[in-house]
Amino acid sequence: MRRAAIERLLPAAYQRAAVPGSVLGALLDAMETLHEPDERLLADVDSLFSAYRTSEALAAYLTRWVALDEVITSPSGARLPIRPGDLRNLVAIGAHLAQWRGTPYGMRRALEVATGVPGFTVVEPADRPFHLIVRVPPAAADRLALVTRLVAVEKPAATTFEVVVEPALPPIPTA
Repeated sequence: MRRAAIERLLPAAYQRAAVPGSVLGALLDAMETLHEPDERLLADVDSLFSAYRTSEALAAYLTRWVALDEVITSPSGARLPIRPGDLRNLVAIGAHLAQWRGTPYGMRRALEVATGVPGFTVVEPADRPFHLIVRVPPAAADRLALVTRLVAVEKPAATTFEVVVEPALPPIPTA
């Protein structure tokens, strides 16, 4: 806050006494100097809460705000490996994912965003009620811990699941 703005908040008698070189004038100058770092931070405060503009540490913290902190943390408390860009994408669509929590669409979308790999399928076998089979594309096979944790957190509460990695397709022969 600038000195003039602070001065306008004072009663009229103090405003008249806040002349340059006075004790009150020096106090107002000090107040302006002390406010400056906070004013600078507040001028760009929206960047703190933007998934793409905040620091990596705060992006991980923001997963709590969109109820996804359990996804990136194992039951033992260790942080699961998730690439920074994928984490930011997950935070950015966290509110959207909350609307679809517990549905095949919501789980597929969360898996694709968290791994950066498309092509997950969620199957609900007719012969096994309350059970899900999550088919993982070969490109995401190296992220099974994250996939398993995400499915465990995002599935309906009374549902069991299994995670199956799809076999890689053989290369197409060229003539």
